[in-house]
Order: sequence, then C-alpha cells, then structure tokens
Amino acid sequence: MRRRTNWNTSWMVAGKQILAILLGTFILAFAYYHINFYNNLSEGGFVGLALLGKYLFGWSPAWSTFVLDIPVILLAWWLKGHRFMVYTLIGAASFSIFYSGFEQLSPFVVDLHGNLLIAAALSGLLTGLGAGIVLRYGGATGGDDVLSRLISEWKGWKIGNVFFVGDVIVLGLCLFFLPFKETMYTMLAVWLAGKMITWTISVKVEFKLPHFLRQDKSTAPIQIPVKTTASVQQSH
Repeated sequence: MRRRTNWNTSWMVAGKQILAILLGTFILAFAYYHINFYNNLSEGGFVGLALLGKYLFGWSPAWSTFVLDIPVILLAWWLKGHRFMVYTLIGAASFSIFYSGFEQLSPFVVDLHGNLLIAAALSGLLTGLGAGIVLRYGGATGGDDVLSRLISEWKGWKIGNVFFVGDVIVLGLCLFFLPFKETMYTMLAVWLAGKMITWTISVKVEFKLPHFLRQDKSTAPIQIPVKTTASVQQSH
C-alpha cells in the first residue's frame, strides 16, 4: 500500500511540474508574440536569433527556435539525464505550439510603439516570470535555458545573470540589423527578465492538493521539489 501511495504521489508531483512548465511557456509565447514582435523588440538567446530570422527572412520563431534547441537538448540528455531532457522537450515543444497558435489565431494587438518603455517593462516582467516558472519546476524553454543552467551550475553564478550575459551577446548581433532605439529597450527588457527569473526561482511557494485528492486526508501540503541556484552551488 505504501509503494502504491508513493507511486501516486510521484505522478501527482510530475503532473504539477508539467502543468507549471506549460503555464510558463504559455506566458513566454504570449509575451514574445504580442509584445516583442508587435513592437519591434528583439530578445536575447535563441529566441532573439529566431526573432531576427523572422524580421530578416520571415521564418517563424515557433519552429526555428526548436531547430536551434535540438543539439543542446541532446547535450542536456547526456549531462543531466532523461528526466531533464523530457521536461526540456515539453518546454521547447509547448513554446513552439503556443507561439504558432498565437500567430495563427490570436486577435489581440498590443501596440506600444508610442511608449517602448512600457513595452520593455512588460516584456521583461512576463518573459522573466514565464522562464522562471519553467526553470523552477525542472524544465527549460529551449537550448539557451539549458546552457544558462549548465553554466550556472558549473560556475556557481546566479542564473538570471547568466541569462543576461547571453542575451547581451545576441543583442549585440541585433545592433547590425535592427534599429538602435528598439535594441536598447530590448536590453532593458532582458535585464528586467534576468532579475525576474532569479526572483521567481528563489521565492518560496507551497501548493496544497484539493482535499479529495489527498491519499491520507491530511492537510499537509505536497512539497514541489525546487532547484534553486543556492542548492546547485551546494551540490558542487
């Protein structure tokens, strides 16, 4: 009976992690399409490269990001194991599906060309929140997330700072193709996103299952395992 209870609990925990990853990628795709793309803001990392491909060649970021992600996901499988790879695949695939859905079906237009400061702030807060949720629950939204996590674990740096450095490198490339003003506002957005990622990963949150789903009918909350930057540093 105890083995069956542990099995059910592990499945419920995994289900919560997957739902959290889906929520995070939904927020990311919404922000990238409705705020960044509509207001000519770029983005750092692989998504920034994909958005640059969208501006220059008309390639959909929904699929170009996935192509960029594949080799890094394979590297993650080798270094981090199959569970991390599965969660990363779920994050990368769900982002592509959500972004493609917004491209095809979304009726919303968020036009903030007259106030790019608001656009940058919204982009930074939402993308940081979405990426932070995905990373907090053991996944990644793509290859750049995987690289940032590996570098953070290797060097012991805050993961938000690693994201920011990688984003700045990509945005440096964008300066050759995109307007200077929009690129500077994008740098503000990725700086805010880095801070938001660090906060989202480190904040303490408890989730309680509904009473009818608890196996022992107790009121004790199920603790979702969270990998923070501090725990990563201790393990190394």
